[in-house]
Amino acid sequence: MATTADIRNGLIVKLDNSLYSVVEFGQNKTARSAAKVWAKLKGVDNTRSIEHTWNSGETIYPVRVERRPYQFLYKDDSGFNLMDTSSFEQIIMAENMIEHPELYKDGQECFVLVNTETEIPMSVELPPNVVLQVTYSEPGMKGDTATRTLKPATVETGATVMVPLFVDTNEFVRIDSKTGAYIERVKQ
Repeated sequence: MATTADIRNGLIVKLDNSLYSVVEFGQNKTARSAAKVWAKLKGVDNTRSIEHTWNSGETIYPVRVERRPYQFLYKDDSGFNLMDTSSFEQIIMAENMIEHPELYKDGQECFVLVNTETEIPMSVELPPNVVLQVTYSEPGMKGDTATRTLKPATVETGATVMVPLFVDTNEFVRIDSKTGAYIERVKQ
C-alpha cells in the first residue's frame, strides 16, 4: 500500500469511492502535533474539486492509470470520436471527459487515460502543446510593441487565444494545452 509520502502531482487516488487527480499538495508541520499532508484534488469521474488532509504516513489508495495513444477523428452529436492508433478500435467520449475540447482538430494525436483495474476510459488529454493556424486576427498597429500587449485571435478549431500584436492571420502558433495560452509563433 502507498502512504502520503507517495503523493505527487498527477497521481490518481481513490477517495470515498470516487477517483481524484492530485493537482497540488503540501505538508503542514506544527511544533506540538503530527505533520499533516494536504492536497487539492480534481475529480476524474466527477466534476468536483476538493481539498483533503491526511495525517503524515496515512495509507492512500492510488489507482493505476495508463496513457494510451489515440487519434481524434471528429466530433458529432454523440461526442468525441477517437481511434486507438495500435488496434484501430474506435471509442466515443463525452465532452465533459475532454480537457480543453476547443483545441482538438481532426486527425490530432491525443492520449486516453484508462483505469487498468476496470479498463474504463477516464479522460482524454492533449500532448503538452499543440500547433494551430490562426484563421482570424485583427492587424496590429505599427509601433505598438513597447509593452506585452495581447489581442484575441481565432484559431482553426474555433477557439479564441490571446496572442501578441505581431501574430497575423494564416500564421501558426504553439499553444499550451493545459492552460490554452499562447507560447510562440511557429514557422511552417
